[in-house]
Amino acid sequence: MLDFFGDLLRQTLATPALLVGFFTFLGLLLQKTEWTAILQGSIKAILGFVILQCGAEVLARSLGTFGNLFDQAFGLQGVVPNNEAVVSLLLQKYGMPISMVMFLGMFFNLLLARLTPMKYIFLTGHHTLFMAALLVLILQTGEFTPWQVILWGAFLLGLLQTSFPALIQWGMRKITGSNDFALGHFGTLGYCLAALVGKLVGKNSRSTEAITFPKAFLFFRETSISIVVTMFPLFVIVSSIVWRHGGLESWKTITGSEQNILLFCLMQSILFAAGIFIVLQGVRLILGEILPAFKGISDRLVPEAKPALDCPLVFPYAPNAVILGFLSSFLGGLAGLLLCGWFHWTLILPGVIPHFFCGATAGVFGNATGGIRGCLVGAFAHGILITLLPLLVLSCVSIEGMPTTFGDTDFNIVGAILYRITNHQPPTIINYQFYHVAFFLSEKTSNAGIATGSWRLWRSDSPGDTTVAGEWKHYGSLYHGY
Repeated sequence: MLDFFGDLLRQTLATPALLVGFFTFLGLLLQKTEWTAILQGSIKAILGFVILQCGAEVLARSLGTFGNLFDQAFGLQGVVPNNEAVVSLLLQKYGMPISMVMFLGMFFNLLLARLTPMKYIFLTGHHTLFMAALLVLILQTGEFTPWQVILWGAFLLGLLQTSFPALIQWGMRKITGSNDFALGHFGTLGYCLAALVGKLVGKNSRSTEAITFPKAFLFFRETSISIVVTMFPLFVIVSSIVWRHGGLESWKTITGSEQNILLFCLMQSILFAAGIFIVLQGVRLILGEILPAFKGISDRLVPEAKPALDCPLVFPYAPNAVILGFLSSFLGGLAGLLLCGWFHWTLILPGVIPHFFCGATAGVFGNATGGIRGCLVGAFAHGILITLLPLLVLSCVSIEGMPTTFGDTDFNIVGAILYRITNHQPPTIINYQFYHVAFFLSEKTSNAGIATGSWRLWRSDSPGDTTVAGEWKHYGSLYHGY
């Protein structure tokens, strides 16, 4: 029974549609909206995310086919980073602690949003799950007790959920022209890089959305048409190479299709464009419901709260940058692959799906700060980054015998830093650092007259021994009254 409810809780929290629907429901309820409007708003918010996910699945199917053809065409073998794959394997082994870290981490996110100037509530459920899995994986290598893994993992998750949206909000304001919502996606550091590179190289460069087309090519201004025209030759090129080297039967085996090759390439290009169109419709529906609902949460629970949402939320603001960013990021991934081969490192193959979602987002940020040049160069730098960063945690993941690893920037940077802290410093130093984080937060909240209670940090390895290698205890009594 406990396994049933634990699985139910984990899956509910990991489902972005239900999570956004719940916060929409809560926000409308706190505004004392009529129950019919609450029901309507909640369902429309859930529907918006379901539509977005449907579009993402259509994109993933088309991109997966392209990726398989690309790998076969150029004979690539190596590690393809995939968040979903590595987390699904980790859940089989660490399901309970990951669920607890995820649930408590959301509580810490709300608490920190309430007590600190960072008023962001992280609503991207699947990325919350991915980060929880990473934190459990890294912390358990440091020989913490199970409850220490859960508590420290939850605190760190809440801290990351609160601070990373704050880190990139300056870029969101440039993209959206407002401060209404934030980015809740753990590719933040990659987007910061793209925005900063764009600022460096994009002086006086016009926006991707200001691209002018000759009269005969005005149809390119329609996003869906330009996507089809861009993707069709790419599908034709990789399909032709596979056909030339392996024959028609090899191509059919990879694609699982009996269609004519040109017809197949055309339909896959249209499928890709359809996926983009569906995603954009879902984004508009979500924003139309969740932003008004968040006023209730902002007024009652977390003053000035802002929802931190998934990366496709920025796509409608620069559709041309989405395509240019994807292509440039993928080229950066190929450049990163060449670097891996040059230095005899493990080959990290560029996954088409992360280069689309993350690379497109990086392109939007680069465009916001540096126009066309910023979009292209910023997304290219991002592509190199997400190809090389997985090397940082590959050794840790490989200990678990997994054939893949985490892909997005924040997972790899956070994982590498945390792994070094937990495995290359004495246990007392680790808790000393955590203690000072807690002390800093308690000092910040004490000015508001909030009682933070008492913190007790401890670990026991061998009773009776008070050395670093044996039993150690560290108590920090932090109490601030009203």
